[in-house]
Amino acid sequence: MTTSANELYGSPKQEISVILPVRNEALHLADSIAAILAQDFPGSLEVILAVGPSEDATEEIAREIANADSRVVIVENPTGRTAAGLNLAIKKSQYSNIVRVDGHAEIPKNYLSLVLEILSTTGAVNVGGVMAAVGINLFERSVARAMRSPLGVGASRFHTGGKAGEVDTVYLGAFRKEALLAVGGFDERFTRAQDWELNFRLRSAGGSIYFDPRLVVTYRPRATVKALARQYFEYGRWRRVVTRRHTGTINYRYLAPPFTVILSGLSMVLGIFISSIFFLPVLVYALFILLAAFMIGKSVGEFISLPLILLTMHFCWGVGFLTSPKSLAQ
Repeated sequence: MTTSANELYGSPKQEISVILPVRNEALHLADSIAAILAQDFPGSLEVILAVGPSEDATEEIAREIANADSRVVIVENPTGRTAAGLNLAIKKSQYSNIVRVDGHAEIPKNYLSLVLEILSTTGAVNVGGVMAAVGINLFERSVARAMRSPLGVGASRFHTGGKAGEVDTVYLGAFRKEALLAVGGFDERFTRAQDWELNFRLRSAGGSIYFDPRLVVTYRPRATVKALARQYFEYGRWRRVVTRRHTGTINYRYLAPPFTVILSGLSMVLGIFISSIFFLPVLVYALFILLAAFMIGKSVGEFISLPLILLTMHFCWGVGFLTSPKSLAQ
């Protein structure tokens, strides 16, 4: 049974702490912070950057921004781990509403005002919206197409949109700070999937997680096949950790990629060593990939790029899930 956060903590105050764990975000950080500082939100606002060790100019950019605007505060995140950075920023925050933003994401001008409105009207402990992937070059635009299609990432509303309502998890999130602290914040053992795992604990504690499609966050996709492969491999292996930690949380969306990897592998082996008839499953999947690329792509270049992108997302997620060691997050 869910309990309204308004019943527990009262109506949300007109105050927001925006927290960002940042590492190697030199390319997009200035735009991300500029979008936060340009909000139409009339209440009290602070921006806390948990800066991890970076190989680019992230720290220098962060300090320049903080020196130029007193609302921006920096905390050191020595490990560079996302969950640790988020917890450090929460600890530093002074306001009762916590909004997470990433260093490669941009929020629209009314985002914070909408967040507070939705928190108040729904009584949720965490609200979020659409992860609107937008690419700059051809490869990034093709990745964005895949990330916003059920054929690429399944039917999660924060990827593909949909009706407002309670969900299992949301992208980024805007939290009631009291609820976050009550469940112990982010689990720092998780490198990925820490948001899904936290939302599970928030729901288990009686809170509700609410999706609203009016909350649209611009997300910048990975720029290379190697980076995309690493991202989805980590997604898969850490989603497996969540299923081990919290039994009963798996569903068909998460089983589809590992099932595809296993079936395709068996199809290839049996087709080579026993009979060509066994190539049928992998040929059907190849046809699916081509049809998906045709349906998702909006240009010849995207149609050519998408088969490799879809294969990378599906197979790397699946292999990560299947090979996830039990030693993770122990």
